[in-house]
Amino acid sequence: MRTALIGYGLGGAAFHAPFLATTHGLDFAAVVTGNPERQRQVQQRYPGVEVVGTIDELWERELDLVVVTTPNRHHGEHARAALEHGLDVVVDKPFAATAAEARELAALAEDLDKRLVPFHNRRWDGDFRTVSRLTAENRLGHVHRFESRFERWRPEVKGSWKESGDPADLGSIVYDLGTHLVDQAIALFGRPTHVYAEVRTLRPAARAHDDAFLALTHANGTVSHLWASALAADVGPRFRVLGSTAAYVKHGMDPQEDLLKAGAVPGGTGWGADPEESRGRLNGDTVQTERGAYQDFYAGIAAGGSPVPVADAVAGLEVVEAAFESARANAVVKL
Repeated sequence: MRTALIGYGLGGAAFHAPFLATTHGLDFAAVVTGNPERQRQVQQRYPGVEVVGTIDELWERELDLVVVTTPNRHHGEHARAALEHGLDVVVDKPFAATAAEARELAALAEDLDKRLVPFHNRRWDGDFRTVSRLTAENRLGHVHRFESRFERWRPEVKGSWKESGDPADLGSIVYDLGTHLVDQAIALFGRPTHVYAEVRTLRPAARAHDDAFLALTHANGTVSHLWASALAADVGPRFRVLGSTAAYVKHGMDPQEDLLKAGAVPGGTGWGADPEESRGRLNGDTVQTERGAYQDFYAGIAAGGSPVPVADAVAGLEVVEAAFESARANAVVKL
């Protein structure tokens, strides 16, 4: 599949391009970026990949798949354009600006018989794969509380669109880390029925939300408690999963992000392996963490599948919108 990448910021450079270049069945053909330094970076790392300055130039090329990893406010616009040009599309999170826009994109893709796939790569984090396995094997009994955190210590505000106070930029931490947390909860326990949230801006110079807590109630009675923060000087466990017969607790982050940011080529025998000292514990007993496997997402794309259902991305955006409504009203919102 001749594949083009729209955008070459951190997302494009670290989380997409390395896999487009190494996945069997994908031909990494082009990158769209108007930034001269990023153009140079692409040419240096991927000398056989064409660099074009604008999206309009892209439609003149013969392509099969487009990956959208532009700033959040453009995801829906660029996904729609790619679909209308007859291409399959992968869209980075957040999948769209609103649940309504996500439904419109899904309907368009269906009408045009094209694949539209949300990029929720965190489903292939090793620690999340471990939680998924433990729950599937009923090692915890009925999970009554699922706790999940993406917490960081970043007291200084960075000057990027992700820190913008313009609502159109979708710069809130709920759209950033929060969408991963919500998607993982949905993947495990399904679309929630009720949402409660606290969404705040804590750092003095911040204009976008930088701290959030979401409580989701699922149809089976499980409650997901989700934290995302840029101002956590002491981070909590990545996962704390409480069941009727056992509990699983895991600290530390999946190693793949740091490897990709350092320029590592994905794959190989040690890829995605969690350090022994970071392994979680099930009722006090150490549990080997599943290997992180971001490469499986694009392997699924190359095989002709849709690794993440569009319906889950729509549900995730419904939760995000309900979270903002809950935070404004200080009330539980029913979906």
